[in-house]
Amino acid sequence: MKLQVNEKRLAKLFLFLAIFVVLVCADTDSEVCSNSKVCDSQAGDLESGKDCGCSASRQKNEGEDKAINSKKYSAGFDAENQGGQGNDQSAKDTFVRTNQMAFLEGGQFTMGTDEPVIYADGESPARIVSLSSFYFDVYETSNTEFELFVNTTGYVTEAERFGDSFVLEGRISEEVKNDITQAVAAAPWWLPVKGADWRHPEGLDTDIKDRMDHPVVHISWNDADEFCQWAGKRLPTEAEWEYAARGGLKGRLHPWGNKELPKGEHRMNIWQGDFPVTNTAEDGYEGTCPVTAFQPNGYGLYNTIGNVWEWTSDWWTTRHSSELQENPVPRLAQIK
Repeated sequence: MKLQVNEKRLAKLFLFLAIFVVLVCADTDSEVCSNSKVCDSQAGDLESGKDCGCSASRQKNEGEDKAINSKKYSAGFDAENQGGQGNDQSAKDTFVRTNQMAFLEGGQFTMGTDEPVIYADGESPARIVSLSSFYFDVYETSNTEFELFVNTTGYVTEAERFGDSFVLEGRISEEVKNDITQAVAAAPWWLPVKGADWRHPEGLDTDIKDRMDHPVVHISWNDADEFCQWAGKRLPTEAEWEYAARGGLKGRLHPWGNKELPKGEHRMNIWQGDFPVTNTAEDGYEGTCPVTAFQPNGYGLYNTIGNVWEWTSDWWTTRHSSELQENPVPRLAQIK
């Protein structure tokens, strides 16, 4: 990931690589609900007149393509503003919505680090970044939230279209493993599994029936972008994500401080044991955990470290300027 507090996470070899991601969407209107810390689009808030605009995209100069996509997913946007129940009756009856957003006051912070744990990650040098205020999802996007999107729009993820996705070897059944003849040379513990997608995280013989409150996985960047457009939101920039993930702390390894286990307490879902052979699950979870698990950071955001990796809107790069940056935006790809 792209954060100082996450560098140790990479050094410890976590369970979930880039194929396992969630959606964290931000809203850029700093003038709406400026005194509010958490914004909820549930019907109760709308009825009481607390329309914080948390579901509405406030990006300026988005262009014609964004306008077209906004119309394409107008049904999802309406569902969000009406309590967000969508067309999924089972999700509505069984699970609580986790689409709330927190308002983050803008300001300056130190992004990156001058003491990288893994130099190749490109987190150095440390640089001062200034951000305007924005909204940020309180929770990672759950299977329930993503299912509402899919059932409302009929969207098919790229993993479903491709027909396979990568799964950690230790999470695959022996029956499925016996049919696999390929592996990634640089990371042989990741195996291509036919039928692995967000509904079948470890292959066709698995499901998410008991994981509806867990983060959705096997989501590509394009999938994440489509979901955010439907929800009337957008993916955060790398700078916004890191600012939010730090929770207001400066120069700390984790969102709560430098100790991995403060007072012997687990505060994140990570791999414990001999990776990738044995996960002792001392934090209580062998795989993903619910999006509401563990304590939130100083901004009230859950699981900004551990659990799964999260997409941002930026292209990844190892080249960074040490000069002050104001509201850095995603870099454009250059084809040579």
